[in-house]
Amino acid sequence: MKDKATRRTRDRYNRIAPIYDLMENVLEGLVFRHWRRRLWDQVEGRRILEVGVGTGKNLPYYPEQSHVTAIDLSDRMLARARRRRQRLGIEVDLALMDAQHLAFPDEVFDAAVGTFIFCSVPDPIHGLREIRRVVKPEGRILLLEHVRVNKPLIGPLMDLLDPLVVRLMGPHINRRTVENVKKAGLDVQCVETLAPGALVKMIFARADSDRRPPE
Repeated sequence: MKDKATRRTRDRYNRIAPIYDLMENVLEGLVFRHWRRRLWDQVEGRRILEVGVGTGKNLPYYPEQSHVTAIDLSDRMLARARRRRQRLGIEVDLALMDAQHLAFPDEVFDAAVGTFIFCSVPDPIHGLREIRRVVKPEGRILLLEHVRVNKPLIGPLMDLLDPLVVRLMGPHINRRTVENVKKAGLDVQCVETLAPGALVKMIFARADSDRRPPE
């Protein structure tokens, strides 16, 4: 079942890859790029993992002193990221990979970053556990995510609309990502609300190797 959901997700993003940047163009210019820069300004370490690089919108904000490895499930999204890498002259290793099955040894990255990705990973808790595995015990995990609004009317409406949005655009709009981060065994240090209704959150966590997530 998980493999089937993963294939559907990959196919969905391959389908929308040619228009993905256009779909988010207004929001990207108004707020997303500022949030991305704020998040990446907090990233420290030599070896950094970006999970869900997409079309490469974060490339301009990579720390100059770091070596970034960036992955994505969709080969067509990744192709656009490669073109952006060439256009910007950014040094980054791009790889086709599933966030739920990271092909890296344990504890090799100093930090991991994801922006608007865990709304799309079929099994977000498993994906977060994989990030936890490959990040060093003292390493940080920094996420920028839109989440389910915890309001009496808005939350249930998001639940109702979620299947349609997923089919048309790709992401789930009702993910409880802060709770999922905790369930994955990560040590949440800080959560910053960025949009009205707490729709978008910046989540800072540590790998915290002393805590083991429940199987």
